[in-house]
Amino acid sequence: MKEKEVPQDNEGLLEGKLREVCYAVDDNGNYVTVLSTGWTPKNAALKQAWADVNDKIEETKQNVLTGKLSPLAYYMEKNIMNLKLLSQYAGIPKWKVKRHLKPGVFQKLADETLGKYAQALDITIDELKTFM
Repeated sequence: MKEKEVPQDNEGLLEGKLREVCYAVDDNGNYVTVLSTGWTPKNAALKQAWADVNDKIEETKQNVLTGKLSPLAYYMEKNIMNLKLLSQYAGIPKWKVKRHLKPGVFQKLADETLGKYAQALDITIDELKTFM
């Protein structure tokens, strides 16, 4: 793609305030970097992907509010983490993280364990305990 053909569709995330680096060919045939605000098909795909993520976060929030899951599940979903990733960040075995997603087990957790989760999720222990 030529340097002047790099898409500049300002419909993307943050309406053109977010840019990405693309490689293009200048008038001399050399590769150069060009900032792009995206192009319509990519922006549409990103919007749809984020809508799906937000739907999943809302679904998890409702499950926490109805007592099906612990607040840990909500913050895990909000940070786009799975069991393995949260386990690695918090330094807690994956099977324990899975147990801690149960509200009854979560309520009995020591502050030391909650602190590991809070640090991994970049929130306070109080935020993790109180949820909303």
